[in-house]
Amino acid sequence: MMNMPLGMILLLVVSVLVYFGLAQRILDRMRMTDKQALLFIAGIVIGSFIDIPVMRSPMEITINVGGALLPILLCIYLIVKADETAERVRAVVAAVLVAAAVSLGSRYLPYEPENMFMDPKLIYGLAAGLIAYIAGRSRRSAFIGGVLGIVLSDIVHAVTISGLGIPGTTAIGGAGAFDATIIAGIIAVMIAELVGETREKLQGGPVLGPNRPEGLYEFSKELHPKEKQKDTPQMPANDKASNNGGERREE
Repeated sequence: MMNMPLGMILLLVVSVLVYFGLAQRILDRMRMTDKQALLFIAGIVIGSFIDIPVMRSPMEITINVGGALLPILLCIYLIVKADETAERVRAVVAAVLVAAAVSLGSRYLPYEPENMFMDPKLIYGLAAGLIAYIAGRSRRSAFIGGVLGIVLSDIVHAVTISGLGIPGTTAIGGAGAFDATIIAGIIAVMIAELVGETREKLQGGPVLGPNRPEGLYEFSKELHPKEKQKDTPQMPANDKASNNGGERREE
């Protein structure tokens, strides 16, 4: 357990929460089912051990299935499922801003992790999650911005090294990028959920509308019974008994 990457540990924790239904509200807002979420998590975990060769000269570049390919496909899926064009635009803009911030940070921050006050993957993941929420605002846009932004920054890094002709090997979405991708996505959603929940409570509840997922209405349905029940008042049991008794006396 100690040698397991941080991103893998976080994925296992998230999968447990999804399995026991503790993340259902967030999944409803992102238009995903628990089965879809568990399927993606399993694919990312398994795919983290698979690298697909992309280029072999002048340097060897591979793309990690779990750290880059599947997260890209997941983000594309979520973009397609978005209800409004504005949300799609915010998600893409958030991803570009995160990629730019991480790329700039990798240039000016020290290369040696021991010279930094915090693990680089934590710095990039936390920064990416915060920037993704500020730009994306919604839970889905923030998640897309954080995850896709880290992957894009890794692609930019690989292309830059390749253009310089530096020999070596690099894996897009591998090593620390995998951890940073998972951290960024989780942080972005957590911030969005915290701010969103606080805002909804201050406004007196979730905003209802045709684009809201069904899961958001479960409590409102319990609080508002059917109209038929409202229109037909129920007579108390003791009143019924007294009326029956009165009828018998009249007979």
